Amino acid sequence: MRLLAISGSLRAASHNSELLRSAAALAPAGVKVDIYKGLEEIPPYDEDDDVAGNQPPAVVRLKQALNSADAVLIATPEYNASIPGVLKNALDWVSRPIAESPVRYKPAAVISASTSMFGGVWAAAETRKVLGALGARVLEQTVTIPQAHTLVPGESPPQLDQQLIAVLEALGTAAQTRLDRAA
Repeated sequence: MRLLAISGSLRAASHNSELLRSAAALAPAGVKVDIYKGLEEIPPYDEDDDVAGNQPPAVVRLKQALNSADAVLIATPEYNASIPGVLKNALDWVSRPIAESPVRYKPAAVISASTSMFGGVWAAAETRKVLGALGARVLEQTVTIPQAHTLVPGESPPQLDQQLIAVLEALGTAAQTRLDRAA
């Protein structure tokens, strides 16, 4: 089973990218976590450029990565109480046409790490809302990490590991159920 993980942060030392690396290391047997790279290459959404068969190459790569995934895991920081523009822009590109969205009916979960006391709960909620509007099957399981800057990179606390494992298991179960129904 293939899970596509997308970080909503472009920062090299991103707490959310680190969170996805931790999730990949904790993935249960049979679940391969691919961390998407290339969000910064996606141009601003412009309906004039959204022409079937002639979309920007970075958009085509993102859609192909999503199409080949069995589930999606997004880790998002919180910028001004909402979703980072680069992540929202990428989701706008994959939303059209809605009937062909590569996340339609696909299990998706959102996790978040933030330097604030709230752990990015607003950004996570907004990202879940957008994914739902795209037709994804958004799971309630989540992880929000407040004061992420106090964590040591590469050393997640045991309770965080357990929360990440719970999200990964829920995604795996939802993806397997979807695959079984399609068979």
